[in-house]
Amino acid sequence: MTPDGPTPDELKPKGPLRRGWTTGACATAAAKAAYAALLDGSFPDPVSIALPNGAAPSFALAEHRLANGVASAGVIKDAGDDPDVTHGALVRAEIRLLDPGSGVRFRAGPGIGTVTRPGLPLPPGEPAINPGPRRMIEAALASLRSSPDALVTLSIPGGEALARHTLNGRLGIVGGLSILGTTGIVVPFSCAAWIDSIRRGIDVARAIKLEHVAGSTGRTSEAAIQRLHGLEETALIEMGDFAGGMLKYLKRHPVPRISIAGGIGKITKLAQGRLDLHSGRGSVDRQALSDIAAEAGVAAANVMRIAGANTAAEAFAIAREDGIALGDRIAADAWQVAAHVLGDVPVALEIVLFDAQGLVSGRCGMTPLRKRRT
Repeated sequence: MTPDGPTPDELKPKGPLRRGWTTGACATAAAKAAYAALLDGSFPDPVSIALPNGAAPSFALAEHRLANGVASAGVIKDAGDDPDVTHGALVRAEIRLLDPGSGVRFRAGPGIGTVTRPGLPLPPGEPAINPGPRRMIEAALASLRSSPDALVTLSIPGGEALARHTLNGRLGIVGGLSILGTTGIVVPFSCAAWIDSIRRGIDVARAIKLEHVAGSTGRTSEAAIQRLHGLEETALIEMGDFAGGMLKYLKRHPVPRISIAGGIGKITKLAQGRLDLHSGRGSVDRQALSDIAAEAGVAAANVMRIAGANTAAEAFAIAREDGIALGDRIAADAWQVAAHVLGDVPVALEIVLFDAQGLVSGRCGMTPLRKRRT
């Protein structure tokens, strides 16, 4: 375990991983079953839906009800082996028919959030039912009746409490969870899902015109960089191991001031040119650390000790014996790597290393790219 918390390798189960279904797929199945009941009086159980990739999975209903012109059905979400906060949650769809020509409309029920900030795929005031799931639901209803006219209210009992364990509050989604998923399938420990959350965080920060964002590798470095700069929560981007993904998106969607914060081991990897900081992509190169130490003026005997150090933290301690702030040197090298990814965008960049207690152990201060890079 790193100072920033468990690594993906430590969380990941051993053996083949089972895929699951997104909240969007579960909502689509529930909505299709409820709509079918409104049309002919019976609920298909299990109910099959068409996914964008052509697959047609079936879902068992956990509940269903038809009364007074309103039908509702619920599906229990199975996220497979992914550590998804909504695994086991009930996703419920309630359907009411609307006047001809009304089309399909969406409403947030209990446990579904509402968008309150710009920058997300939906405008403020809309229920947090993403465009992908909306399209899937519309297609599912249209498979039963062309040009459906219906009000679809989605809910997740307990969703508001579950949402506290997500980034929804930081993104300006209040009151509950989001209905997510573009493919309908949950891929366990998916890099794509994490990178998408990084992008949404940057989009929101830009939309509300924040001047400074900070990407961090974990909880300790996030709290430390927030204290260091007094940043508001919306400025904090959970970069995790995906430094490259964050930097590449910022190149296309820049923010004036960018901080990259992380533990010693992670930032040392960035200094070595590794844009994926995952522990499974290779350990810190101790020979590279010793080469950096030699260039920084560490005595030859201590350079040899650094080459045999067990951890980056131990290497830093050895360098300090010669009065060398190896952390600052590594931060400077990491700055060069990050600056190379960002290119010539008009931003200022800093790199900050934090130890396990959240104290600064190396820093390359906020500098415009064109002034420092060589």
